[in-house]
Amino acid sequence: MSENNKSRGVVFPVSNTVLLPGVTTKFFIKTPEDVQLQFLRNENSTNIALPLKQNFEQKGLRTEDFYRMGVVFTVKDTLKTENGMMLTVHITERVEVKELNIDSGLILAGYETFSDKMDLDHKSQEEMLDYLKKVIREISVKFQGGEQYIRIVEDFKNLNGLMVYLSQYIPITNEERYELLEIESLKERSLRFMDHLLKQKEAIELQLQISEKFSEKANKYYRESVLREQLKAIQEELNEGNEDENKKEKDYLTKIKEAQMPSDIEKTALEELDKLNAQGPNSAEYNVIRNYLELLVQLPWKKAEQSSIDLDKARQILDEQHYGLNKVKDRIIQHLAVMKLKNDKKGSILLLVGPPGTGKTSLGKSIAEALDRQYIRLSLGGIRDEAEIRGHRRTYIGAMPGRIIQSIRKAGANNPVMILDEVDKLTAGGYSGDPASALLEVLDPEQNNSFTDHYLDLPYDLSDVFFIATANSLESIPGPLLDRMEVIQVSSYTVVEKFHIGKNYLIPAVLEEHGLTKEQLVVEDEILYKIINDYTLEAGVRGLKKQLAALARVASERIVSNKAELPYKIQLEELEELLGRQVSRHDKAQQDNPPGVVTGLAWTPVGGEILFIEATDMPGGGEVMLTGKLGDVMKESARISLSLLKSRLPLNTVNFKERDLHIHVPSGAVPKDGPSAGIALFTALASLITGLKVDSKIAMTGEITLRGAVLPIGGLKEKLLGAQRAGINKVLIPRDNLIDLKEVPEEVKNQLTVIPVETIEDVLKETLGISLPRIEHMFLQKGTKGLFQEV
Repeated sequence: MSENNKSRGVVFPVSNTVLLPGVTTKFFIKTPEDVQLQFLRNENSTNIALPLKQNFEQKGLRTEDFYRMGVVFTVKDTLKTENGMMLTVHITERVEVKELNIDSGLILAGYETFSDKMDLDHKSQEEMLDYLKKVIREISVKFQGGEQYIRIVEDFKNLNGLMVYLSQYIPITNEERYELLEIESLKERSLRFMDHLLKQKEAIELQLQISEKFSEKANKYYRESVLREQLKAIQEELNEGNEDENKKEKDYLTKIKEAQMPSDIEKTALEELDKLNAQGPNSAEYNVIRNYLELLVQLPWKKAEQSSIDLDKARQILDEQHYGLNKVKDRIIQHLAVMKLKNDKKGSILLLVGPPGTGKTSLGKSIAEALDRQYIRLSLGGIRDEAEIRGHRRTYIGAMPGRIIQSIRKAGANNPVMILDEVDKLTAGGYSGDPASALLEVLDPEQNNSFTDHYLDLPYDLSDVFFIATANSLESIPGPLLDRMEVIQVSSYTVVEKFHIGKNYLIPAVLEEHGLTKEQLVVEDEILYKIINDYTLEAGVRGLKKQLAALARVASERIVSNKAELPYKIQLEELEELLGRQVSRHDKAQQDNPPGVVTGLAWTPVGGEILFIEATDMPGGGEVMLTGKLGDVMKESARISLSLLKSRLPLNTVNFKERDLHIHVPSGAVPKDGPSAGIALFTALASLITGLKVDSKIAMTGEITLRGAVLPIGGLKEKLLGAQRAGINKVLIPRDNLIDLKEVPEEVKNQLTVIPVETIEDVLKETLGISLPRIEHMFLQKGTKGLFQEV
């Protein structure tokens, strides 16, 4: 252990070197200072090699840069180099540094000596040496010229010396090298070094196995390639060339000539064909070039002939396949009329926006049939990678063209009707680019005549493609993309429209899908109306088709099992058993509304609904509570209503400071927002403070302002449909919305009395029978009489 003889010596920093006592070795010292050279040459000085654990550049060394265990050495020989000095030294003993003092490039240390623990007898040391030499022989024989290392290793008689020599060929870390010095036991140090050596042996064997397999594979490919070349030469001599290969080459050349490509495209295709002919079949580029040529020759480059457009036929097809949607059909017919007048019409891009299940996608199919063109549908929902639209660069492994070019190739014509479905569901741009931005060039009639796919890397003319995009909402579509499309709103269906669609389209389709005929299953009108009203809650008709399919499955089972007489008629009392409990519940107009309760109108994605606004007051301190999961805009409407009420009916609201107001909108779990409940909120508060009831058969919608004006709202058609279904007979709407009544079906307008209003005075007169003069408030200068005056 310790000899407790505290001494001092000069420290020389070393790194990545195994230092063990009793060994003669070499290590490098960066350019030493003159004072250090003096100590090296002085035979009486004590020189210490101390390993570095960091700062290997040795710039501004500090005491914490050193390990504490080092060795004392004597210099046998020196060799000066450009960057320092190579020393041949003999290591005498291990030391532990207790103090370090760094001054002007000279490092002095106080140390104590530590001797190795010799826990291996002479025989054990020889056995350990033999085992290490055996491992080295097993490694060396695998390499050319390894015999000289075997001879050198065989001459070692000292364990420490062998470990120091071998450590320069084993990839162990600086920390692991220091650990060998730090270990006191010779036995433990030898075992630790043996672990490093065996790991290196396993790594070498693994690398050799991998290299051997790779070599075998490479040699096999090389041998096959040489044999193929020889076979090809023999066949040419015998005039028995590979007919398939020649035919394929001729086919490519023929296809390029027959594709009627533009001259610059054809030039590129011929260049690629030359590259293909210059490549061997085993070349990495061979399949890449061939796939690219396949795309070039399969794409329809020739302009399709413009067939005559029969508008009457187009109208007939649209009417046969879609009930209602008159505005949408008119716009499509107008578009087709312009195309007929001007053959090179590049056209605007149509965007059909509406709730799910209203026939947006199937309209595209009908347009393709009316134009006698190919129909292609691209679902864009959830696409997050720009390469889905524009393709990948050919430099990537597995590169493919984008969906646009792939669809054109599949259609085999450059003028298909292409449906871009769910364009509002494109994922926002991120790491993989922005697919919505990639669509800008596709959907711009001024740019898409030279659309460039990344894979194709050549301009392709998309101007003859009839693009029709569909979306459920405009909110998530980026502005620049929306600007390139002409928006056509597809509104939700009325109950009557759903009935006709169900009777004329859905029931025949469901019967056919389930192998039934109209003589086997009968769904009467009453049943169909019941399903529409109580078992679907939607703007479109997908849910209706699912419910009809459920009835068809039951009928199929009963008919096959001979449990029903033909024709099998669905009975009204059976519906709950067959379809379960009703899934939709629509609010109905109440028989009587107490003061403070008013019926409003709301728009939802699946149609219009009535909405009850409830207000009450209680003793308190003037607090206003709003409940019902209201959004910020609706809360602001409530505050505007209260302020407007205080200004217009001041005598009725003087005691608000002593009362708390609570405004609630039922169905508290459903979020509600928007300004269109403004006049309903105002009327509910006015009814509360006056004690006058509002007729329960009156509903209203409209935004209000602080000056008392009633502003227009959206979704009027759906709201009036909801009012009619709920049993309302009078509806107040903003006067500016009168123009929207054109879209409301006649059967709905015939059952409702629609009253236009401009101000809250009109609202109060119609709902509470209160007539208020239209007044304006003017603040007076200090000292004048009165708080306000009428103007």
